[in-house]
Amino acid sequence: MKKPVIAIDGYSSTGKSSISKVIASKLGIIHLDTGALYRGITWFALQNCLNEDGSINLQNLFSSLDQIELEFRNQDSELILYLNHIDISKQIRTTEVSDNVSIVAKQKEVRDFLLQSQRSLAEKGGIIMDGRDIGTVVLPNADYKFFLTASIDERTNRRYFELAGMGIHAEREQVKKNLIDRDKIDSEREIAPLKQAEDAIVIDNTSLTKEQTIDLILSYIKKI
Repeated sequence: MKKPVIAIDGYSSTGKSSISKVIASKLGIIHLDTGALYRGITWFALQNCLNEDGSINLQNLFSSLDQIELEFRNQDSELILYLNHIDISKQIRTTEVSDNVSIVAKQKEVRDFLLQSQRSLAEKGGIIMDGRDIGTVVLPNADYKFFLTASIDERTNRRYFELAGMGIHAEREQVKKNLIDRDKIDSEREIAPLKQAEDAIVIDNTSLTKEQTIDLILSYIKKI
């Protein structure tokens, strides 16, 4: 029997990736963090496609997409992102990447570049993808769709402690502003905006632990 295709969308710092990773392990399927792919392209742009003022030169990036090879490698049951054969899993979590990823991710050229590779990975089933447009654009025919949300203050706390745990210092108010800015850019972009699929199950995990959120999602998968 074909294993399920699961789409998890939602706002930043609702735990999409870490929750998806655990669910993948419990169900024996693959987890693909699509946000990491966009972060990988953003990190490439920050290294190779900057204007003199430090902003990203998008036209330069578009013409360089054919130089980008992104792949996930399985290390100790965890998929690690490599860019041109270099492990960039820590670099893509920096504040600098977070500040720029929404601008890069809303570009049609970038989304088109990644869309087909994401779809082809899901064709055989047995995959859970998380992102912002998985249930609406990337995998509209997914077997299960979930949309995660939480209050801005709770998401700020989660992101702040996530960064601290990685040894990255950040001001709490700056973290909050970054999340608000990303919400606005991602929700208002013309190409594949962040929005809930009509048939998605909405889960507000403001007051839920990671484990409670996982159990709730699994309960829906077992019910349906």
